[in-house]
Amino acid sequence: MSEDVLPHFERRATLLDEWVEARRQAAAWEAKAAGLLAQRAELLEHDIAEAPLHRESIWRSMVAEYSAAGRMAKGAVEHAFADARVLATDLPGLRASFEAGLISPAHVREVIRAAFPVTQAIADGALEPAALALYEAAAVEFAETEAPARTRAHVREIAAALAGQTVLDRHRAAESERCVSVRSVGDGLALLQAVLPEHLAEGIMDRLTQLARHQKSHVEDREPTFAHIDSTSEGSADDASCAHDAIFGIADTFTVDPFAPYEPPHARNWLPEPVPADDTQCAESHWASIDRALAAGPQIVHLPGDARTIDQIRADLLTDLLLGSEPSEVQGAGLENITARVQVTVAATTLADVDDDPAQLDGHGALHPDIARALAGRNTGWTRLFLDPHGLVTETDTYAPTEPMRRFLRARDEHCRFPGCRMPVHRCDIDHNHDHALGGPTALCNLAHFCRAHHVLKHPDIPEAHRWTARQLPDWTIEWTSPLGRTYPDKPPRRVMFVPSRPPARDESVWAETDIAVDVALKAPF
Repeated sequence: MSEDVLPHFERRATLLDEWVEARRQAAAWEAKAAGLLAQRAELLEHDIAEAPLHRESIWRSMVAEYSAAGRMAKGAVEHAFADARVLATDLPGLRASFEAGLISPAHVREVIRAAFPVTQAIADGALEPAALALYEAAAVEFAETEAPARTRAHVREIAAALAGQTVLDRHRAAESERCVSVRSVGDGLALLQAVLPEHLAEGIMDRLTQLARHQKSHVEDREPTFAHIDSTSEGSADDASCAHDAIFGIADTFTVDPFAPYEPPHARNWLPEPVPADDTQCAESHWASIDRALAAGPQIVHLPGDARTIDQIRADLLTDLLLGSEPSEVQGAGLENITARVQVTVAATTLADVDDDPAQLDGHGALHPDIARALAGRNTGWTRLFLDPHGLVTETDTYAPTEPMRRFLRARDEHCRFPGCRMPVHRCDIDHNHDHALGGPTALCNLAHFCRAHHVLKHPDIPEAHRWTARQLPDWTIEWTSPLGRTYPDKPPRRVMFVPSRPPARDESVWAETDIAVDVALKAPF
């Protein structure tokens, strides 16, 4: 590296280090702010003890004061106080990590929100108090190495594994809250909100995305082109005198428009009548125009691109689908018509109706076992997965060098394997981590899903000073190396381990749980 480039390189590295340190310090200060709120909450209890009849007024007054001083919304202050209380009393390990700046406020928020089923199960007597410490340890370990979005999905799965029945009860109760609402947001726009079961909402969003991407890239399906004769060419006056509109339809059939001039006003029971096109002079002009068009040769037709964004197309498609269709028994309740691609993991015992442990809607959290069974019954392809004690997929019983390998990778990766990215695998590319052209094998140990945005980071057409590299380690961790030479590992997603109710039947040093991964694509190919 030349001397003139080195200072620039070092400056980039220094700025990165300073930014990371600033974020760590900011997180530590956020933890201090949470601690101050917890101390203020203790004073609140003292104030309420002195005037218990005014509990609600004292609480509202305190929230209003902090809302005004911090220039924050009332709801945000209330959530901050609630989180601070939990950190101070129930989750000391999470608080310590927060104070050290190892996790952000977003991580803390996700861990606390997902812990509610566990604390509720403990309060109901369904779980021992030690379960909360187990949840906290697993959640903090994951949160310190992953992004908040991935943390949200993982801690939900941990909570579901520890407090499965409580999670199912909450899901049953919450399902009754599904609704649709609309409110004006000004400037002629309105916000249409639908509260739905998560698996249906994700399916709707994925289907809209698929349709939008197709429409964005296949403009010919949206705007068909028609052949037009140049009205400025010779003979156009004679053509116009025909006063006749032609429709070019299926198979180029020539039809007369019954609503055009010179035609009967009633299309029903309409029979063709002599038209100006039967006139000899008009017919000669017509054939002369066709001869000129043929002599000019083919012309390139440039289809206009779709200027709408994906979000705008999704909104337009949602409008068309809702306003342009009728409910019917054929359509069903929605579950029978899922064509989106989601991935569900369910224990074999749950699938066989032996127990009611929650399944996993991969990347999101717990899924009701009845829904998982219904999806499995409508799906044609299952992949049995064998997990090691850490929850890693080790092999499948449908191994083959083509489609089964793809199914294995989908089950293993769940999403893009760039650190923090959660783009679903069906919107990602399967990448040869070691370039195939340079001898990289087409093997599971050299393949991983990368979304298009992160895949292109390692392409050779990117200047070397800005190019990333990725290699797969023996435990399937993808180790990314940045242009600054920093390494960022991305471990494969862990499946939640279901604790066995009895020891293994035979002497085994490693106990593995067999799961069934159901790749839901009921009307679409895998």
